[in-house]
Amino acid sequence: MFESRHSDQFPEHLRARASGTLSAFRSSVAMADTPRTPTIARIWRGRTLPEKADDYEAYNYETGIKPLIEKAVGVQTFREDTATHSEFVTISYWESIEAMARFTGGGPTQVHHLDRDAEFLIELPKSVQVLRLLTSHGKTG
Repeated sequence: MFESRHSDQFPEHLRARASGTLSAFRSSVAMADTPRTPTIARIWRGRTLPEKADDYEAYNYETGIKPLIEKAVGVQTFREDTATHSEFVTISYWESIEAMARFTGGGPTQVHHLDRDAEFLIELPKSVQVLRLLTSHGKTG
């Protein structure tokens, strides 16, 4: 049973939930304390028309980036606005090709399209770029 010197301060339903998940919690803390070192960078690019860019940025963050943040070692997003289009670039960092493939559910360069990408993007990307990370210097994110 999960016990703490302050456990009586928590509602019963939280104490009950905690008692069943203490070992899972300990495992997740141990994993969180083990830093994952990125060895792979996965680069996705997509372009929208300028008038769709703000809406796509919000949609992409909520639907695509948030789940990615949960799985990847790190994530960076970029946007370049021009007179004819806005380009979005997402770079996600992974500890291995296998970890990346577990997230995408397919091959390393397979694109994971979001449900509304066809509505926003000028053309659907056919692949992503996957690079080995050789070195990293300074503050990069």
